[in-house]
Order: sequence, then C-alpha cells, then structure tokens
Amino acid sequence: MLLIRQKNKNMITADQVKKLREDSNLSVMECKKALEKAGGDFEKAKKLLQKIARDSAEKKSTRKVSQGIVEAYIHSNKRIGAMVELYCETDFVAKSREFKDLAHDLAMQVAATNPSYLRIEDVSAKWQGEEKKEICLYTQAFIKNPEKSVEDYIKEKIAKLGENIKVGEFVRFEI
Repeated sequence: MLLIRQKNKNMITADQVKKLREDSNLSVMECKKALEKAGGDFEKAKKLLQKIARDSAEKKSTRKVSQGIVEAYIHSNKRIGAMVELYCETDFVAKSREFKDLAHDLAMQVAATNPSYLRIEDVSAKWQGEEKKEICLYTQAFIKNPEKSVEDYIKEKIAKLGENIKVGEFVRFEI
C-alpha cells in the first residue's frame, strides 16, 4: 500500500485519494491536496473539494459558451423522453465522454423529475416555498446521487473539465 507522508506525520493512503477522487470527480492532485489540508479527515477533504468546485465554476461562469451538444434520453418503457441542450466553450470538450455523460445524466434527470424551470430566479413570484426546489432543475436532488443538487453536479464537471458549462433549453415528452 502506497503511503504519502505529510509534514504533520499523518499518513494518507493512495486508497483514500482514489476514493475521494471517485466521490468528487476531481483530479488526483486536488484530492491529495485536500486530504493533506484536512489532516487526513475524509469528510473535511470532501467539503474542501466541493468548495473548490464551486469557486472554479464561479470563476468560469462569465466565459462564453459557443459549443455543445443536444442529448436525448428515452425511458425503457418508451413513453417518456427528454432532450437537453448543453453548452461548453470548446469543441474538444463537447466531444469528450465526460461531457456527453453529463448531458445524458441531465436528460435523464429531466425525464425523471419533469422540471419546469432551470433556476429559482426563473420562477415567478406565485410559486412559493419548497415547491420551487422541485420545479427547478438546478436545485433538484441529483437522481444518481441525492446527496448533491444538479447544480453541484454540474459545478463538479466544470471544475474537472476546466470549462464553463451551461444548460440551454430542455423539454420532456410523455405519452
């Protein structure tokens, strides 16, 4: 087992770094640094990485997105489907497996949860309370990991891919 020595004598294993990387989708080096900064505390390191992802997404949010894909998802019963426009900065990222998987996950989210709006800011004043979370794509619990919101999931991908990512229009069909 590979051990990484720290100045404060705490030991961080390669398995810890690997597990954190799997949970966060961020680089091995970012995960290692977060574990070191957290003194080997996995949960603390996870929170540090979430903050890094949010900060990274915030910095990139003003960049122009002119590339992207349209992704479709059709449920196994062939009675529900969804399409999502997903934008990024470069054609290189738009063609990547990671970006395509994100688009597919978002289309599946739309098919499963039927959001009416992208963000809370888009909702009219007549909708109040907890219902706003349910009808906004970004604030919904992500169906593959309910511990995080769809917006947090997108921010993780922004941090990992290094580009601004925006959801365009989406539509859901049901028979």
